[in-house]
Amino acid sequence: MGSLPHIVEDCMGVLQLYSDGTVYRRHQIDFPFPVVDDSSVAFKDFVFDKKLDLSLRLYKPKFANSAPKKLPVVFYFHGGGFCVGPRLWPNCHSCCLRLSSGLEAVVVSPDYRLAPEHKLPAAIDDAVRAVEWLAEDNSCCDAWLGHDAVYLDRVFVLGDSSGGNMAHHLAVRVGSGLVKTGPVRVRGFVMLAPFFGGVVRTKSEDGPSEALLNLEILDRFWRLSMPEGETRDHPLVNPFGPNSPNLEKVAFDPILVIVGGNEMLKDRAENYAKRLKEMGKKIDYVEFEGKEHGFFTNDPYSEISFQVLQVIKWFMLENSN
Repeated sequence: MGSLPHIVEDCMGVLQLYSDGTVYRRHQIDFPFPVVDDSSVAFKDFVFDKKLDLSLRLYKPKFANSAPKKLPVVFYFHGGGFCVGPRLWPNCHSCCLRLSSGLEAVVVSPDYRLAPEHKLPAAIDDAVRAVEWLAEDNSCCDAWLGHDAVYLDRVFVLGDSSGGNMAHHLAVRVGSGLVKTGPVRVRGFVMLAPFFGGVVRTKSEDGPSEALLNLEILDRFWRLSMPEGETRDHPLVNPFGPNSPNLEKVAFDPILVIVGGNEMLKDRAENYAKRLKEMGKKIDYVEFEGKEHGFFTNDPYSEISFQVLQVIKWFMLENSN
């Protein structure tokens, strides 16, 4: 008689993988991050991929209804190590509300398929599909995306943590001509502490753990999300791994990397920006001293988050023409 299935991977009780391949996801979670909604932004949901049953949420500042003007579009890809964190979690929702009001933009927040049920590159493929959805003529189904409502030639992609990794790979595909965006013109990519990895540890990875993150969690996310049999030097994990594509040939749009000074992912983010700058790419790196992972997403109305918004807003203005 065989043994009963047992837990082989446990992500803080939110996600558990059993020995027989069964995945358990807990839906009732006590979040320490309340939704902050000052009623200045409206939002609504759409299905952008019926076959995969993937939805997104649109956010629009309410002032645009009383004083109509065209707005830029900002994609927001949430974090969660490719394994957890749907767009409806309160920290993601509050973050998108703040981005929409603070940047005066229509924010598009898509879901994407999660590991371990759907390993990489599923999430990146879904990010591409979301951009392609925007490129389709959606004005007939919603006025928020009409030609008089948004600038489809002023689109920015913002990714947080694993979403930052997705933003990088989306930038590579766009810059290599592999994504047909039609009327959509992506002007730049913003990466908040992008989730990269590698076999060789960095100093910040080996350094002190954070309040919400440690090396065990990082490694577990990679084990669950990487293609079977791969290491952390896989191209989807390490942009500069031994088998990663040559990024010098990629026509990157401008990139902004933002990271907290006490983040375990800091060294990889800093090295990413340094390496691309040495290749002649237009990339800015901004570090906020003493801050840990999720400092913007988990508290988007703080004073330091206001500074983050100003940095992003300046980046968007600089690269809108």
